[in-house]
Amino acid sequence: MIDLASRALIAGAVAIALAGCGTSSVQLPAATGGLTGEPNIAHAASPDSGGNPFLDRSTQGFAPRDVIATPTIEQVMQPAGPLHEMSLGRADAPVTLIKYASMTCPYCRQFQIEAFPVLKRDYIDTGKVRFILREFPIGFQSGLATIATRCVPEDRYFQAYDRLMRQQNQWVSMEVRAEPIAKVLGDMGLTRDKLEACRQDKTLVEALNSVKERGRTLGIVGTPNFFINGRLVKATLTLGDVKAIIDPILAGQGSGQVSGATAQRS
Repeated sequence: MIDLASRALIAGAVAIALAGCGTSSVQLPAATGGLTGEPNIAHAASPDSGGNPFLDRSTQGFAPRDVIATPTIEQVMQPAGPLHEMSLGRADAPVTLIKYASMTCPYCRQFQIEAFPVLKRDYIDTGKVRFILREFPIGFQSGLATIATRCVPEDRYFQAYDRLMRQQNQWVSMEVRAEPIAKVLGDMGLTRDKLEACRQDKTLVEALNSVKERGRTLGIVGTPNFFINGRLVKATLTLGDVKAIIDPILAGQGSGQVSGATAQRS
C-alpha cells in the first residue's frame, strides 16, 4: 500500500512534469534558489535583481502586458531581443513554422520524436518550410535546460535540443539539477562549470526572457504553441495535422485546416 507521503511525492512529480506544458505556478523549496511566483527559469536572483526575471509580471502586481489580438506576420517575425533566431531551412521558404517550446514539456517531446523527423526530411530539407524554434521555458529545470541549449556551440543547438527532448527522463527532476543536463550534453563541451557560468550570465538570461515575453505578447500561453505563416495554433500537432495545414498552403489553396489536433494543455 502506498502511504500518504508517497502519494504526495508522486502527485508532485506529475505536477512538475505537466507544468512544462502550461503556465501553472509550482513552488520549489527555498533550497533551490528561493524564487517565488511563476517558476519559469532556473535563475538565482541576486538581492538587488528584483527577483526571477522569467516570472509572469502580469500576475505579480505589475500592470498587465499588452497582448496583440491578431498579430501580423511582420509582428510575429519581429526579433525578440539580441539573441540569434534559431532556424532551419531556407529563409525564403513558402511556409514558416515557428514552435514555442518548454524543455520539460512531454507534448513538445512527442512532437520532436513523432513529427519533426519527417517534417525535416520532407519539408525543411527540401526548401518548403523554414522552421524556427523559440524558447518558452516553464519551470526551473526547464529554464536551466533552455540555458544549456544556448551554452553549447551554436551549430549544435538543434542537436542539443533534440537530445534533451529525447532523454527527458534522464534530467527532468523536482529540483534544479545541473549535473544530469551537463551529462547529457557533455560531448558538446558543456561542463557543469560552463553551464553554471551561462546560468549566471545576466545578458543571456535577459535575452531569453525577451524571447518569452515577446511570445506572451503574441498570445503564447503554454507549450507547444505554433505559428504557421503567422497563424497561431494552440494545439499539440501530429505530423498529419501539420501536413493538413501546410500542404494546402504549398498548393496555393489557402491556410489549411487542423483536423484531430489535441487542444494545447495549460
